[in-house]
Amino acid sequence: MNSKIKKILSKKNKIKIICLTAYTKNFSEILDEFTDIILVGDSLGSVLYSFDSTKKVTLDMMIEHAKSVRQGIKKSLMVVDMPYNTYRNKIEALKNAKKIIKYTKADAVKLEGGKKIVNIIEHLRKNEINIMGHLGILPQSQKGKFRHKGKTSFERKNLLIDSQLLQKSGVFSIVLECIETKLAKKITQKLKIPTIGIGSSVNCDGQVLVTDDLIGLNLTTIKFVKSFQNIRKHIKLAIRKFSMDVKKNKYPSKKYSY
Repeated sequence: MNSKIKKILSKKNKIKIICLTAYTKNFSEILDEFTDIILVGDSLGSVLYSFDSTKKVTLDMMIEHAKSVRQGIKKSLMVVDMPYNTYRNKIEALKNAKKIIKYTKADAVKLEGGKKIVNIIEHLRKNEINIMGHLGILPQSQKGKFRHKGKTSFERKNLLIDSQLLQKSGVFSIVLECIETKLAKKITQKLKIPTIGIGSSVNCDGQVLVTDDLIGLNLTTIKFVKSFQNIRKHIKLAIRKFSMDVKKNKYPSKKYSY
């Protein structure tokens, strides 16, 4: 087992796991100092390309961004989302997972779903592919408005079953997206592997956010997103200073000229 994954597993019930998204080297280089996991998420579709769904994200897009992200990572575990329609069966899943790992040097890939993809996960694990699971809201198969999961007894029962099945199939952790607080706590307590929450309360073993949301670069009103900084303000200030200096012939001065 990957030593980085062993380290993630050892944090269960001890130290909170920090996971953030990155789509480029510049971001991963900064994040790597503070994160345990860097996720190259298919959220890049909406964040960078203004897609209305992650279903439009391609395998080649994920690979190219992940190649850039890899350049900035020294210590964090790098996980890459397998995009929509790239793991519909065992053969397709293994072919595409191997392609991601070959070209990006990713430590693991992430798949969305529960019992329906257990056989695929088991096949990938037999071929020594490390897997992160994902339950709750599943953006790749979401229809209609996003709403948190675990409101009904039917949902709660199925999510509990799915989490156990994913653990048994060999995933090393599970992202719980927008799962009701008490249920997220129950799932976390019952599993031996870590849970990484996003909109699923403090009861998970770790937390993940889209970095662009966290720093206020991507403007969003999603309930679970807290903006910890307004980076847009600082970017605008730098650009305003540059613009003023250029217009006043202050830049480039002798110091910045040959």
